[in-house]
Amino acid sequence: MPDSENGGRIAPGSRTMTLEKVLMIAFHFPPQTGSSGQLRTLKYCRYLPEFGWDAFVLVPHPRAYDKLDEKSVDRIPKNTRVIRSFALDAKRHLSVLGRYPRYLALPDRWIGWVLGAVPAGLRAIRAHKINVLYSTFPIMSAAVIGLFLHRLTGLPWVLDLRDPMSHDNYPEDPLVRHVWSLIEQKCVRHVSRVIFTAEATRQMFLRRYPDILTPEMCTLISNGFDEEDFSGLSFAPHDSPSASRPLRLVHSGMLYPVERDPRPMLNAVARLKKEGHFSAQNMQIVFRGPGSEDLYRQMLAERGIQDIVLLEHHLPYEEALRECASADGLLIFQAANCDLQIPAKAYEYLRLGKPVFAMTTQTGDTAALLREVGGATIADLASEQEIYERLYGFTQELRTGSHPLPDKTKIFRYTRRAQANQLAGVLSEVAAEASATVRQPARTVAK
Repeated sequence: MPDSENGGRIAPGSRTMTLEKVLMIAFHFPPQTGSSGQLRTLKYCRYLPEFGWDAFVLVPHPRAYDKLDEKSVDRIPKNTRVIRSFALDAKRHLSVLGRYPRYLALPDRWIGWVLGAVPAGLRAIRAHKINVLYSTFPIMSAAVIGLFLHRLTGLPWVLDLRDPMSHDNYPEDPLVRHVWSLIEQKCVRHVSRVIFTAEATRQMFLRRYPDILTPEMCTLISNGFDEEDFSGLSFAPHDSPSASRPLRLVHSGMLYPVERDPRPMLNAVARLKKEGHFSAQNMQIVFRGPGSEDLYRQMLAERGIQDIVLLEHHLPYEEALRECASADGLLIFQAANCDLQIPAKAYEYLRLGKPVFAMTTQTGDTAALLREVGGATIADLASEQEIYERLYGFTQELRTGSHPLPDKTKIFRYTRRAQANQLAGVLSEVAAEASATVRQPARTVAK
């Protein structure tokens, strides 16, 4: 695994054609685990060369990550050049008795990464003649690094917003929200393009910055799935689960206590158990690698449903997909304050062709995607009563095999290869614009 404090050893790779070069600044990247966001960058690295672009990835030293999966580095495309730069986590490395100065975590706990990444990025830009910079958010330090490198080099810069930077009362801390808002304004004034994963976020930014952003500057590239990841999975025909085994519902990945608050759902499950509809013999609900396990363990114990709702440890991506493929139904949690976002797992769930029980609003982009592709029952995450009624109905339809399934022809619009093609088009546009700007004075003098 490429790993160096001084900019990183760049992995060798062979090339049979001349490619343009993009420096991708990404916090979430193997061996980090726990965030589906790393898949977006990984798959870009995998497919961009097909469309004329070579990816160099600037990431933090692994010590900056809370959780590691060393085996996940095997998923990095062999010709991708990875640059690992100095980085710390203020919470774990700079605290004394669990406390640390607040300024060491503004705009986030990894602000020290900027000190290592900017010099490393400058070296890579000079050594490899980088054409375009690209940063992916939600780790704000990645956006700050992109901004610094853009200002220092003049290279065009593309900002990928997997989530909105700031909106309404997010982040909750007023000081952090103020700092993030200032950084957002600075970024918007300097980027060549902004990429969004949800149309509602794109429209929000166009309304927020009408004098800076134009529709042409704001591109929608959704999350999606890589068909290669599904090639080895066994897709059993949709049948009715036998009465001799429990139904198995799975939520795979992080379950944030606020943005994906499970309490109304847990209350509904407790009611269904008390009324005799759910038991450990007929229902099994799995929260796979949810995080905040101590909090959720307490919630389950308080409601007496720890025999139905199981907290399970994180699995490598391929194993997690296999588990989802064998489930009877898949769960999505998405609160109203995330209406402008779509969980990356939604696309993978739909590709698996399984019935989905989505706890989200009817007005958000997640519900819009599920209505487009089909195969989902939707209940408001904040409404215990609605979840109670619709979850019971969902499980009854699973038992009879009558729940509709996702439309395969519609989900195949969201492949990672197609998204890499979109990104390559954006990179080529901004590179051409930057080149034309550099040449323009010379043409004026010639006249």
